[in-house]
Amino acid sequence: MKLGIVGLPNVGKSTLFNAITSAGAESANYPFCTIEPNVGTVAVPDRRLDFLADMYKPKKYTPAVIEFVDIAGLVKGASKGEGLGNKFLENIRRTDAIVHVVRCFDDENVIHVEGSTDPIRDIDIIDLELIMADLELVTRRLDKVQKAARGGDKRFKREAEVFEALKNHLDAGRSARSFEPGSDEDAALIATSDLLTLKPVIYAANMDEDGIADFENNAYYKSVKERADAEGAQVLPICARTEQELTELDPEEREMFLGELGLTESGLDRLIKCSYSLLGLISFLTAGSDECRAWTITKGTRAPQAAGKIHSDFERGFIRAEIVAFSDLEACGSMAAAREKGLVRSEGKEYVMRDGDVTLFRFNV
Repeated sequence: MKLGIVGLPNVGKSTLFNAITSAGAESANYPFCTIEPNVGTVAVPDRRLDFLADMYKPKKYTPAVIEFVDIAGLVKGASKGEGLGNKFLENIRRTDAIVHVVRCFDDENVIHVEGSTDPIRDIDIIDLELIMADLELVTRRLDKVQKAARGGDKRFKREAEVFEALKNHLDAGRSARSFEPGSDEDAALIATSDLLTLKPVIYAANMDEDGIADFENNAYYKSVKERADAEGAQVLPICARTEQELTELDPEEREMFLGELGLTESGLDRLIKCSYSLLGLISFLTAGSDECRAWTITKGTRAPQAAGKIHSDFERGFIRAEIVAFSDLEACGSMAAAREKGLVRSEGKEYVMRDGDVTLFRFNV
């Protein structure tokens, strides 16, 4: 999974990136400090995997990972190449989802590129640039399929109708996410166009320490939440500076610090949960003396396709999956005890994987 961290200059993108990846990206109080995207890979914290590692003492411990990309700050006119526009837009195109960092604090010592704090205006600026870039892409696609449709091919005729409707939708200043296709086939057509505003979004409402301490009553946060709710997006209250300070503490101090702020988990943990929920992802686990590993799959994945995540031979020669729910295994304390209680199930090709399934695949090639 690859998440692109975006936002106007000086809203806290690189500070947040530093905090969640500890990668040391440069962070400074002037626009375009980030030029090339910084990339950091983060292991997904998973206490279930830790439990299995304690049980099996494996030679190898492999958690799921998320790749975060800190993308250069955007300004008005990026869709026309202003600032670092074209490079910025191309970097977003390569991500699975967007973490849009929105400034929700006042600080006269930190320059705001637009001169004042207004999260909805800031969201609109970036949305409009992404919509304009998509409009250009859709217009080119429409021109191409309209020419093909003149030859009488009904498939191209329908494609032209779909993209003409989408073009009008974008032209009205609305994102591709809010466009309602007429059928699954239409949706599949649109999905081939790699649109920026089709990507799911998490709004990271970046507050100062006072703001995060009572975020539900923070006026800036409330305005971002209303926007996210209207779009079906996720919103994450966060203090990027606090998250950066947390990385410098040992686990015990970190827990105490979070407690003082009235938080139970770090921004990284909450961001990961948001990301999995937004993208409809779950993890299944494999365990043994060689390796304990978490595998990320889409909700609704059947057992053979999950096996294929490990190796294509596993999917091709799939016989069955031996599965125990992690909660059952934890309660029993060992795989042997879980087997004795009949909690290890044998599942076939139609089984839909569940989050936390501890799985052994049987196959024959």
